[in-house]
Amino acid sequence: MMIHQFEDKSLSHYSYALVHDRQMVIIDPARDPQPYEAFAAAQQAKIVAIVETHPHADFVSAHLELHQRTNAPIYVSQQVQAQYPHHPVEDGDEIRVADIKLKVLYTPGHSPDSISLVVYDANSQPQAVFTGDTLFIGDCGRPDLREHTGGIHMSRTTLARKMYHSLREKLLPLPDHVKIYPAHGAGSLCGRGLSEASHSTIGAEKLSNWSLQQMDEETFVKRLLEDQPFIPAYFPYDVEINRKGAAPLQESLARIPIYAEQPELKKNISIIDARDESDFKKGYLPGAINLMEDTRFETWLGTLIKPEQPFYLAASDTSQLHRLLYRIAKIGYEPQVVGAFVMKKGELQMPRLDIQTFRRHPEQYTIVDVRDRSEVQARVIFPHALHIPLQELTDRMHEIPADKPIVVHCAGGFRSAIAASLLYAHFHQHTPVYDLSNHIQSF
Repeated sequence: MMIHQFEDKSLSHYSYALVHDRQMVIIDPARDPQPYEAFAAAQQAKIVAIVETHPHADFVSAHLELHQRTNAPIYVSQQVQAQYPHHPVEDGDEIRVADIKLKVLYTPGHSPDSISLVVYDANSQPQAVFTGDTLFIGDCGRPDLREHTGGIHMSRTTLARKMYHSLREKLLPLPDHVKIYPAHGAGSLCGRGLSEASHSTIGAEKLSNWSLQQMDEETFVKRLLEDQPFIPAYFPYDVEINRKGAAPLQESLARIPIYAEQPELKKNISIIDARDESDFKKGYLPGAINLMEDTRFETWLGTLIKPEQPFYLAASDTSQLHRLLYRIAKIGYEPQVVGAFVMKKGELQMPRLDIQTFRRHPEQYTIVDVRDRSEVQARVIFPHALHIPLQELTDRMHEIPADKPIVVHCAGGFRSAIAASLLYAHFHQHTPVYDLSNHIQSF
């Protein structure tokens, strides 16, 4: 028996292939089926089952496309109310792979329809558990994503209580040696404090994971609900895509209009300009958002652009263009791209900040800090800055006074580039807007 972990760093997503006796089970696949098919071919194994631990919120899964390509059945909790061909499973059900088995544990908490899978070897001894978004390394799944989406809606408090019992009644009783394989790692917004480690054991997590320590239910619920990160706009949308099953990846990408030259753009459609901030500031299109290619491109795209909102993609070259269209598809946004093109130079320019003047007289500027609240609590950079997290900026621009030049910053320059482009489009006719960019690192 072999377990292979696939990692998507930009979404902090782990998926898995369990291979035994030339049969392969895929757990929580990402959008692209190719890596799993290639791995099966390399192992001379047949894909015999696909398992979804729950309808994921942060990425689109290839479960339906893999089923269509391999005829392998999809196993998913009956609570999902899935709208694609599937085998519904309940607590205690088993999936057989030659002489080993995967036993289903119903583990609601992150979602009302979450399951975990315990792998038993040929001697009926538990060796591993795929925990989906229920138990992470160092944390457990957040319980606030399914209040208004999915086949079953539950309040965050109700799900937090279910998480308390799932962890203690289903996962903690497993032997200490059992390896834990979660669906996410550090950086994921599906939890709050995930470890950099990609796997662990029940015994190790008993010692170090806060969510497995002894505490009463009320204390656990309070701690789990505190300080959870923001919820990107695309999360409920992806839950529904995954309940229905996504269109085949390459077919969907092929429908996107790609222009050899910059087309005549339709009015009132957003433009995502992925070029480096220095190129963007030298010349960009009116209203464009400078969302650079970065490890969190998908998350910020799905935060700034709402589900089903059309947009253009402008890139620095054809290589970047195709890379980003692929990444856009990972969150199911590819049908929203009304056109993609390589950007030469736009008509507008963004002014550069005189950094020395700003250092001497920061009081002469309105400073907008777009870092998250936890970052501000950990370190205040400018005591009189107006703090508006980037994900809230569009809705809170009216709070920013226009009587002084505006300087925007984050922690390193990526988010401030986005914020500056948004603010400049809103204020530039009457108030200068400057991006502190990576100069923030010297403060």
